[in-house]
Amino acid sequence: MPEEQKTGSGIQMAGVYEPKRVESKWYAYWEENGFFRQEADKSRRPFSIVMPPPNVTGSLHMGHALNDTVQDVLTRFKRMQGYNTLWLPGTDHAGIATQAKVEEQLAKEGTSREELGRERFLERVWDWKRQYGGRITRQLRRLGASCDWSRERFTLDQGCSEAVREVFVDLYHKGLIYRGNYIVNWCPHCHTTISDIEVEHVDHAGHLYYLRYPLKGTDEFLTVATTRPETMLGDTAVAVHPEDERYRHVIGRTVVLPLVGREIPVIADDYVEREFGTGAVKITPAHDPNDFEMGLRHNLPAVAVLDREARMNENAGKYRGMDRYEARRAIAADLEAAGVLVRTEDHAHAVGECYRCATVIEPLVSRQWFVKMEPLAKPAMEAVRGGRLEFVPARFTKIYLGWLENIRDWCISRQLWWGHQIPVWYCEECGAEICAKEDPALCPSCGSRNLRQDPDVLDTWFSSGLWPFSTLGWPRMTPELEQFYPTSVLVTARDIIFFWVARMIFMALQSRGEVPFRRVMIHGLVLDAQGRKMSKSLGNGIDPIEVIDRYGADTLRFMLITGNTAGNDLRFHPERLEATRNFANKVWNASRFVLMNVGDFEEGPRGDLTQADRWILSRYSATVAGVTEALEQFDLGEAGRTLYEFIWNEFCDWYIELSKPRLYRREGTAAPAGGRAQAGEALEGMPAAAGDSLARHTAQAVLIEVLDGTLRLLHPFMPFLTEEIWQNLKRHLPGSAKSLMLAAWPAGTACRDERGEEEMRLVMNCTKAIRNIRAEMNISPAKKAEAIIVVPDEESRRMLEAGREDLRQLAGVAKLDLVPELAGKVSQAAGAVLEGIQIYVPLRGLLDIDKEIARIEKEIAQTVQEEARLEKKLNNPGFVAKAPPEVVMKEREKLAAAGGRRQALEERLKGLSD
Repeated sequence: MPEEQKTGSGIQMAGVYEPKRVESKWYAYWEENGFFRQEADKSRRPFSIVMPPPNVTGSLHMGHALNDTVQDVLTRFKRMQGYNTLWLPGTDHAGIATQAKVEEQLAKEGTSREELGRERFLERVWDWKRQYGGRITRQLRRLGASCDWSRERFTLDQGCSEAVREVFVDLYHKGLIYRGNYIVNWCPHCHTTISDIEVEHVDHAGHLYYLRYPLKGTDEFLTVATTRPETMLGDTAVAVHPEDERYRHVIGRTVVLPLVGREIPVIADDYVEREFGTGAVKITPAHDPNDFEMGLRHNLPAVAVLDREARMNENAGKYRGMDRYEARRAIAADLEAAGVLVRTEDHAHAVGECYRCATVIEPLVSRQWFVKMEPLAKPAMEAVRGGRLEFVPARFTKIYLGWLENIRDWCISRQLWWGHQIPVWYCEECGAEICAKEDPALCPSCGSRNLRQDPDVLDTWFSSGLWPFSTLGWPRMTPELEQFYPTSVLVTARDIIFFWVARMIFMALQSRGEVPFRRVMIHGLVLDAQGRKMSKSLGNGIDPIEVIDRYGADTLRFMLITGNTAGNDLRFHPERLEATRNFANKVWNASRFVLMNVGDFEEGPRGDLTQADRWILSRYSATVAGVTEALEQFDLGEAGRTLYEFIWNEFCDWYIELSKPRLYRREGTAAPAGGRAQAGEALEGMPAAAGDSLARHTAQAVLIEVLDGTLRLLHPFMPFLTEEIWQNLKRHLPGSAKSLMLAAWPAGTACRDERGEEEMRLVMNCTKAIRNIRAEMNISPAKKAEAIIVVPDEESRRMLEAGREDLRQLAGVAKLDLVPELAGKVSQAAGAVLEGIQIYVPLRGLLDIDKEIARIEKEIAQTVQEEARLEKKLNNPGFVAKAPPEVVMKEREKLAAAGGRRQALEERLKGLSD
C-alpha cells in the first residue's frame, strides 16, 4: 500500500511524481491480488478482447505499445463500468523467426538442425521458448497491460493444437484444403514459402532492359522491357493490351525467344499496362505471380529456370548453376552481343524481401497445401455487408471487401520443423493419403503400418486465424466460450486487415457459424517524426522500454492515445513526451494540493455552492459525458483530449485557484497579481476561521468529488499515476474499492448547469482580459491594480456581480467597479472590449507613465523601420520574381505582423496619453 507522509492536517506527497517508484509497486499489487481475472458470469454483460499475439521471439516495439495501450484503455473502461471483462493474452510461435533463432545458436555450436534431427531440434526450440519466450509479456507488464495472465495462451499449446487439427481436417474433408502446384513466395535463404505479410517491399536501384524478340517470318521485332532478363529463358508468351493499336496486327502470331530459339505466342490481356516500357511484356508464368495468373487464363506452360537455391536449373542451358544475379549479368552480356539488347535504363522499383533475413524473394511454382478461398470469402463479405460485424473507422470496410473480392487461394504449408505439422499421412505401400485428427496407426486402405507424415508445417497465420475461439477452449464448449464469444472488439493495425483479420473472420464463420468479434477497431502505424515506417534497416526505431524508463509508462500511453486519430498513422515526436510528462506532473501537483488541504475533512452537510463550485461540477459532469461517449465510440484520442482540457485548463488553472480563499484565511491568499499560483504552491497557511468553516468544508467536498471522479476517468489512460493518487485520497471516500481499477466508472450526474457555465465563462473572460492588459503594459505582479468594467446589460452585470470576488482574486485587482456606463473619461488607462463590455485599468501608480510612453514610442519607431524595410524588399521586382514563393509569402506575413504590432502599440500609447 502507498507510503503516506502527513503534515499539518493533510497528506504530504512527494514534490515530483516518480514513475519508477510507483509503477512496479502497483502492477505487482494488481497482479498478486488477481484483479485482472474475472470468472465467466452469466448475470453480467460480457466484454472480451483477445490480444493480437505478438511473436514469442519479439520484444516490445511502438506498434505493440500503441495496440496494447488501446486494448488496455478499453478493458479498464469496461471493467470499471461493471462488465464481465476478459482481456485474453497470448503469444504466437512465429515459425520462421523462432526456428531461425535456434538455428543461429546451433551454428555457433558447430551443428545444425539436420544433424540433430527433427525430434531433438524441436526439443531445443521448446527449451529456447521456455528460456526467452516470456520477454515480451514481461515488457507488456511494464506498459501496464491489465490482461488476465492466468489465461495466457500460446499458438502451440495443447488446446490451440487441438483446434488447428479440428479445423484442418474439417476443411480437408469438405474439399476446401487441397495440395497442388501454384506460385508461392519462396525464400532461398530460409528455404520455405512465406506469406504475403512476411514479404517486405523495399525500393531497389535496378535496371530496365529493352530486348528485341523477332516476329517469326518477318523482319519485325517486338521490343519488351524487363527488370529480370535471367527469367526470359522461361518465357512462354509476350503479352500486349487488346486495345493497344500499336500491336493489334501481331496478336495471335509468334515470336522467337532469343538465346533459346523457342517459338512463343503473342497474346492479348487486359492486365498489361500500355504505359509501362514499350507496352509489350514478356510472360514467365513460373517466376512471376501475375504472369502465373495470366498463364492460367491463356493455358500457357510454366517453364521454371530457377531452383530453390535461386540458382539457374537444368532448363537454363549453359547458365545452369549460376546464381540469379550472376546469370543476369551473363545473359545481359550475351543478349548485347547478339544484338538483342536495345538499351538499358536505370530503374528503381520495389522488390519483395523476406521479413526475417532480407533475402530477395523468388516467386516459384511449387507443390504446396492451399485453402480454397472463394467459398470462404463470400460469407466473410456478407457478414460485414449484413452488419453482423463492423469496422471502426468505417472506411476500412471497403479495403476489407476489396481484398476478399480479389482473393487468391492461400498457401498454408511451410518447409519448417517448428509449427503445427500438417495432419496428413501417406501410406508407403499403397500411396493412400490420410487426413485425421488423431495420428493413425494403420492405413485404412491397406492396413499397412508404413505411414509417413507430411513433413511441412502450417503457416503461422493458420493457427492465429483461430485465435478468437481456440483461446477460449474450442473445440470444447467451455464456460469462457459460452460467455465471451463472439468477442466484443478486435484492436489491430491497418496493415494486417487482409492477412489476419479476414482469416479470423472466415475461419470463425466456417468453424463456429458466427463472427469472431462484433467490431474491428483499426488504428494506424507509429511512424518516425519524418513520417517513415520504423525499421531496423533505417535505424529509426524507438524502444518503448527506454521511453518508459525515462518518462514513465503513463506518459508514453497518454502520448500515444492523444496523438492518435482513429485509423490514421501517428508520427512520433519526442517533444510530445515532454509535454505529456508535464501534464502528468500537473495532475500530480493538483492532487497534492487537494490532499494537503482536505486532511481534516469529514463527511457532513455542505454549505451553499459558490458560482465556481456550480461551474466546476457542471464542467465535470460534461466531461464525464464526453469521455464516456468518446470511449463508447472507440474515439480514444478525443476522450483523452477532453480529459486533458478539463484537468489542465479548468480544474487546475481555474477551480483550484478559486478554492484557495476558502481553504485559507490569511491575508493575500489570492493568486499573485496578474498571474496564477501553480497547483501545489502557497500551501502553508492558517486554517479558515470558525465562521468560514462551512465554506471551507464545501470547497473541500467539491475538490474531493471532482478529483475522485477525474482520477476514475483518467485511470484507463494513466493507471499508475491515478492509482497512486487515489490510494491516498480513498480514505475520504467511504466504501471504496481495494483498487482504482475496480472502482465504479463515474455515472452521468444531474449537475450540468449550462446557465452557470455561461456566468462563469463571462467572469473568466473578463479575468483574462485584465491579465492581458497587465502583461501588455508590463505591470509588476506585485502591484495591485484597479479595474472599471462598463456593463450596459443588466443580466451580464448581475453575472459579474455574483463572481466579483473570484474575478478580483484571479485578476489581481484591489478595487473593482461594475458600472452600466462611464460617468466621465478614464484618463491614462489601458482598455479592452469584450462581448459589448468595456474594461479599463487605470495605470497611474502602477508604472512610470513617462518612461512607458518613451519605451512604446521607441518600439513604434523600430517597428516602422521594420515595415519600411520589408515593404522595400517586397516592392523589389527582382526579389519577388527570383525568390521561392514560400520565401516571398513568409516576408509578406512578417510585414502584416509588424503592421499589427505597430497598431497595438499605438493603441497603448493613446491610452497612456489621454
